[in-house]
Amino acid sequence: MTPLAEILRPKSLDEYIGQQHLVGQGAVLRTLIESGQIPSMIFWGPPGIGKTTLAMIISNTLRRPFHTLSAISSGVKEVREVINQAQQEEGSILFIDEIHRFNKAQQDSLLGAVERGTITLIGATTENPSFEVISALLSRCQVYVLKEFDEHDMRQLIASAVRHYASQGISLEVKEDEALMRISGGDARKLLGAIELVVNRIGGKNIVIDNKKATDVVQQNLAFYDKQGEMHYDIISAFIKSMRGSDPNGAVYWLARMIEGGEDPLFIARRMLIFASEDIGNANPNALLLANATFDAVSKIGYPECRINLSQCACYLACSAKSNATYMALENATSMIRRTGDLPVPLHIRNAPTKLMKQLGYHEGYKYAHDFGGTALGGFAEQEYLPQGLEGTKFYEPGNTPRENETRNSLRQRWGSKYSY
Repeated sequence: MTPLAEILRPKSLDEYIGQQHLVGQGAVLRTLIESGQIPSMIFWGPPGIGKTTLAMIISNTLRRPFHTLSAISSGVKEVREVINQAQQEEGSILFIDEIHRFNKAQQDSLLGAVERGTITLIGATTENPSFEVISALLSRCQVYVLKEFDEHDMRQLIASAVRHYASQGISLEVKEDEALMRISGGDARKLLGAIELVVNRIGGKNIVIDNKKATDVVQQNLAFYDKQGEMHYDIISAFIKSMRGSDPNGAVYWLARMIEGGEDPLFIARRMLIFASEDIGNANPNALLLANATFDAVSKIGYPECRINLSQCACYLACSAKSNATYMALENATSMIRRTGDLPVPLHIRNAPTKLMKQLGYHEGYKYAHDFGGTALGGFAEQEYLPQGLEGTKFYEPGNTPRENETRNSLRQRWGSKYSY
């Protein structure tokens, strides 16, 4: 039986739900599609938000041959077969789902065809393409970021499901939708899958869905509901939160769940590399070194042995002191920039490579810190490094860990009361 999500898959831009920043009237991608000239592109965003659907709509709208490959099950051989076929066609589109799972050799096999225009590539990825797509291929593609569905989008999907069941002679009333929203997590496939599951379980011609019914049915059928790996993001979330909570037992359990489920080990290693700076930072700088070494080891070794490296790193990160101080410093500075705009760089810390710049006062009065190395503070000269109007603004507040307390004392010695350390 065809799944509800497939039955309701939109066929045109006017039926498409969400992503109005890309496909709304006058938006960049819609304008390109309507012009009939589209570049190779990569759609980046969470699962279940319409990446595949949008690629299919582009093909249908432009009446172009459409080929699709999955990076999980396809290799260089399949890519070359599609390219050979595309050479006999006009304007072929090749859609590659989960393109981030293609290795360098597989991505290299696409380069010539994309460059020559034999194919127009549309890749879909849930991972940052800057990390996952080789630079030569990325430079030939436009990257479009797709956003998670909001409540308005999800209610449109629910309404379309109600209309579909009405056409089948089934009266469906969604009396409460909070549980469906929570279950879906912004994923259209999960939302429609949950509705379909509840309708099939309740049965009959008059069906009312409330929060209790939705929760009870989905929980009773969790294994069935998640058979396509829909818990991917829930489990990585549990893994990260276990490490953040300093529980190596929880961390290694969720790590084992991911390994047993066939998760990409580089995905796990990358998340730990981010965690080492975001959640540990300068409370233990060695965490970043170990996480980076783990990423390198996993890249070289692969499964099955790399699971040992992953476990070592996960346990280390979980047991480490925690601090998000450096992450919050960046957030604080970014927030200030968004409020105050691009303030001018103080003249004394500007570069002055030309005579005119020197005459204008660039670099004048700058104190070269190393000239003050003989002081008790060791290579420190007090001067202003922030734009006018932000003097004395503190963005970085060290955390309350032994190492960061040492940093706080050092900053206090250098800056006195200026930054209130």
